[in-house]
Amino acid sequence: MADVTVEQISYGEWDNCIKISNNVVDLVVTADIGPRIIRYGFCGKENEMCEFEETLGMTGGDQWRLYGGHRLWHSPEARPRTYEPDNFPVQWDKIPGGIRTVQVVEKGSNIQKEMEIVLSPDNSFVQILHRIKNKGLWPVELSVWSISAMAPRGKEVVPLTAKDTGLLPNRVMAIWPYSRLNDSRVTLGDKYIILRHDPDNKQPFKIGISNERGWAAYFNHDNLFVKKYTHNGNASYPDFGVSYESYMNDTMLEMETLSPLVQLAPDNEAEHIERWMLFNDVPVPSDNESEIDNILNGLLGDSM
Repeated sequence: MADVTVEQISYGEWDNCIKISNNVVDLVVTADIGPRIIRYGFCGKENEMCEFEETLGMTGGDQWRLYGGHRLWHSPEARPRTYEPDNFPVQWDKIPGGIRTVQVVEKGSNIQKEMEIVLSPDNSFVQILHRIKNKGLWPVELSVWSISAMAPRGKEVVPLTAKDTGLLPNRVMAIWPYSRLNDSRVTLGDKYIILRHDPDNKQPFKIGISNERGWAAYFNHDNLFVKKYTHNGNASYPDFGVSYESYMNDTMLEMETLSPLVQLAPDNEAEHIERWMLFNDVPVPSDNESEIDNILNGLLGDSM
């Protein structure tokens, strides 16, 4: 069994970052800005997250920047509330298997964001606990919203519910105004929604579903990234009731999970957990759902 190491490094022109590694995979968490995970990948291999070279190393200022990586927001999306800049240093400390990173209280929203990032000692598995605290004087209705900006040129697979509800509908789907239903990058299948990232297509596309299965997968770099979370079928969610959303443009594809909506009272907190897995030597499949099934069943089995 390998050990999990935590060390302070420079990365992408930021002087202060934290590397969490077990000699299988590593994560890099920014300390000059955040909370944000800017890298996740096999040691010495490609970053499965998207990076934006034009903003690497930037800090300070009152304009929200698209840095890439994995970030923590709160839904429903609105300006300026959602777009509070994360351009400033975060506090961090070691916890067993990883770190806790804590943002200063946002001036405009009086929200404070935290992540607890824990890496398994002997495989690629990561658990991320996202925590939002209301430091204001009034209750705030929100959903904890965790967003992973994935590296370009991959293929995302999102499962559709298979629940038989007879004459009643069995799924909810949200479509954003800029999304084209005939988008050539999108396949709405019998079992899956498939999104193919194309760096030559600048048209944004976003879709949300009530993902009762609680997982989504992204094929890229001959690897497979899997994100898992818990969907609560008895809870209310934002954006017409969806717990999973995906956005893409020409630069990235975002995999987004949401917690149930809560009325967060002053000095209270809300949490949302994601679990990540990364598998190597997994070629990008075709859009054939049987082929996708064979790959996912072989790797995930009953956890699908």
